[in-house]
Amino acid sequence: MGKLIIYPTDTVYGIGCGIFDLENIRRIYDIKHRSFDKPLACLCADLDQIKQIAVIDEPALKLIHSLMPGALTLILKTQKEVEEKIGYKTIGVRIPNCSTARELLLKNGPMLTTSVNDSGSLPMNQYEDILKRYRDLVDEIYPPEPSSAVASTVVLLKDGTAEILREGTIKKETIIELLNA
Repeated sequence: MGKLIIYPTDTVYGIGCGIFDLENIRRIYDIKHRSFDKPLACLCADLDQIKQIAVIDEPALKLIHSLMPGALTLILKTQKEVEEKIGYKTIGVRIPNCSTARELLLKNGPMLTTSVNDSGSLPMNQYEDILKRYRDLVDEIYPPEPSSAVASTVVLLKDGTAEILREGTIKKETIIELLNA
């Protein structure tokens, strides 16, 4: 892809670039005033793309099949080749339920991404506000699609157990119920 873009998802607007695009990854951190200690998530078009990025065990597969595409980010062990290139031992992966985002991912491959905001602030989700603030900082801004305006639920899966790091539209009870089924 070679670009830094802002695009809609089913949750909140994202800012992202190709997963191995180190120059634009740095731009994301600079624009957001984000600490390099906070890793970015990876959006994928489908299960095949997730398999290229992360190690998927049975509990992860259960949640992926049940809740993706959708507002779930799973933190999984990173594939060795990916870890060597970007330095992440674990990575948050998600398949968005948004046609614009999915088309971009199918065309260009997985993207490292985060919400559009200054680090620690609430995500921006108004297209006009995003245009005003970011039009000179990124290569492209895509128009809006319907979204929940609520960030994804983030689940750390480790050794068969789930830790809810952030609850979004998918509730903790749903995750536990699916894993125990």
